[in-house]
Amino acid sequence: MSSDSLKRTETVEIIKDAAHKASLLNSSDSLKKDLPYPPFRVVGGGSKDFYGEVLKGVPLPTSAYQGILSYEPSELYITALSGTPLLEIEAVLEEKGQYLPFESPNFNGASTIGGVVAAGISGPARASVGGVRDYVLGLKMINGRAQELVFGGQVMKNVAGYDVSRLLCGSWGTLGLITEVSLKVLPKALAERTIEIEVEQDKAIQLLSKWGQTAVPLNASAWELRAMQSGVPSLSIRLRGAIAAVQAGGQWIAKQCALENLHSTDIDAHQAQKFWYGFKNQTAQFFVNPPSQEDCLWRLSVPTTTPEIKIPGITSIKPQAFEWNAAQRWFWAPVELKDKIQSVAAELGGSAVLWRTSQNEGADQKHSGVFPKLTPPQQRIQKAIQIEFDPWGLFNTQRLG
Repeated sequence: MSSDSLKRTETVEIIKDAAHKASLLNSSDSLKKDLPYPPFRVVGGGSKDFYGEVLKGVPLPTSAYQGILSYEPSELYITALSGTPLLEIEAVLEEKGQYLPFESPNFNGASTIGGVVAAGISGPARASVGGVRDYVLGLKMINGRAQELVFGGQVMKNVAGYDVSRLLCGSWGTLGLITEVSLKVLPKALAERTIEIEVEQDKAIQLLSKWGQTAVPLNASAWELRAMQSGVPSLSIRLRGAIAAVQAGGQWIAKQCALENLHSTDIDAHQAQKFWYGFKNQTAQFFVNPPSQEDCLWRLSVPTTTPEIKIPGITSIKPQAFEWNAAQRWFWAPVELKDKIQSVAAELGGSAVLWRTSQNEGADQKHSGVFPKLTPPQQRIQKAIQIEFDPWGLFNTQRLG
């Protein structure tokens, strides 16, 4: 038996032992909040440790779960153990001219494929190609009852039963340990083109709403006000698809910009790649240079047609950005405005999350709450799911509040 196999066996035994002790303390299927030991905290590459409430629990690493188990380019799927680095997956797919269309971020370069699924965070192309959960074919996991479960399969036609594998997307390790995932992959597009347009935010939202209803192969969009004082508002769009479609789409966009008296520029391939990488992994200047040391980064999810959001206390000269055809908005604002920000987002039919804390306060700001409060129906559903997967709270780190 290899050392990794031995470590995987030890991990299972650790969970089984904890589940057995917890069951003796509480035989009913209700979440136990006062276990005599801390819960397990699943640890992959640590690339998203900044997200959510303050991290708690005993680390349960996935480093022993590494390796690609199966890759069938002709069948468009790949299966790998959860601790396999995302970079390794992407490199293997690149050799065959394929990729993961949802462009999951790799903030510190150490992201794992299990973490990609558990977090469910998608990149710039989310609005056009779908999110992580749309590409999950199946997975294996160990739940809080120490049961080794299998959901889904490796092919799209496998649709029997409830789609539990996609439920694990966005669970952040709070329902159990994902050990193996199968994902759908796609061939890379034959052509790509990025166009930058100087345009104010409201006009950019209107254009994207209009262009999204056409046959233009609009793959990704990002608008940003880059500087506090003299910054030029800029909308970048990425076209992807067949060579003829991208060429015709680019010409049509240029014509539309001319009709609107808007200045547009084609960005060369190298600069375009750097730009979209910066938005995907949040290395762009907007994300790494807050207006002040007191400002936190907020992520708002709202309907795409929502006009420019104006929140009392947030001046219009502060940098702002949006992605996903304006469905995902980014704001810099101090934590004291949390209630206003979340209230405005809710009134617009969306939600707001404290994405990154400020440089001054750090994790202390999370005590005021990272996420908006769930409604009573949402609370009942979430608790029922937790009880089914993890009745004694072995993985309930409270990361999601």
